Amino acid sequence: MPITDDERTFFVALGERMAQFRKARGITQAQIAETLGLTQQTYQSYEVGRRRIPVSTLPSVAHALSVSLEELFGESASSPRKRGPMPRWQKHIEAISQLPRAKQQFVAQMLEAVLAQAQQ
Repeated sequence: MPITDDERTFFVALGERMAQFRKARGITQAQIAETLGLTQQTYQSYEVGRRRIPVSTLPSVAHALSVSLEELFGESASSPRKRGPMPRWQKHIEAISQLPRAKQQFVAQMLEAVLAQAQQ
């Protein structure tokens, strides 16, 4: 199956990021290829965008380069996408998670009692 121009652009940019991360960490292509169980030539072809890297390999590549998948794909991990305001119940859960363990257990018992009563 031939690669489209858009796919080629994506894989070239991905390969460039892989090379940047690898070089920044002082890792050779041979070293990372060995870590990933690949030949150096295969890994090199991923970096230059000549071959499509299998999706199943991407988590291993990110781990070997000590980056997140978001960083590997060129998205900033430090600035998460804005999702809008946090739901009220989620705010409550986060607040509860900050309480001491005994108070967390108390809140859990209260919720369980309310939920049990609502099911009757």
